[in-house]
Amino acid sequence: QISVSGEGKIKVTPDQAVISVGFQNSGKEAKEVKTLNDEVVDKVIKFLKKSGIPATDYKTNNVSLNKNYDYEKKKYSFLANQTLSITLKDLSKYDDIMMGLNDAGVNTINGVEFKSSKMADYERDARKKAVLDAKQKAQDYVSVLGQKIGKALLITDNTQNYAPQPMYKVNMMAMAEGAD
Repeated sequence: QISVSGEGKIKVTPDQAVISVGFQNSGKEAKEVKTLNDEVVDKVIKFLKKSGIPATDYKTNNVSLNKNYDYEKKKYSFLANQTLSITLKDLSKYDDIMMGLNDAGVNTINGVEFKSSKMADYERDARKKAVLDAKQKAQDYVSVLGQKIGKALLITDNTQNYAPQPMYKVNMMAMAEGAD
């Protein structure tokens, strides 16, 4: 029995982006900050519609309203947050959409994920390449022995998605202090 593993890689040019944005407003009254956020939502939705982004391609992810106490000033304030995800299917609009969102009142960009609309097809092709790679490795081993490969006894999928984690400056300084 010979056990081998194979790898299949496919490089893809993204054709879509999922943009995660947010905005927050603070003030003395809950109603005030909610109204401010509602105004931003209205501006953002009008901008997205004007830009030709269908309503099915954006959604609210989170809405929050928090009451905070400032111990120095001995006063309460309210903070309203909202986050949206926007699927952009035409990357040629990316710059215009990002600038327009900013103009509409978005004050936080939580992240942008570039991806492909054909990801399932690409993953299927990568799996096939991995099996062919494993088969070639097995043939390399048995050819030296003057044998042939037979039926596969076991196939396992050890797919791992690697997403690099950003190391922020604060974390690096903390690690440096810990090293001292």
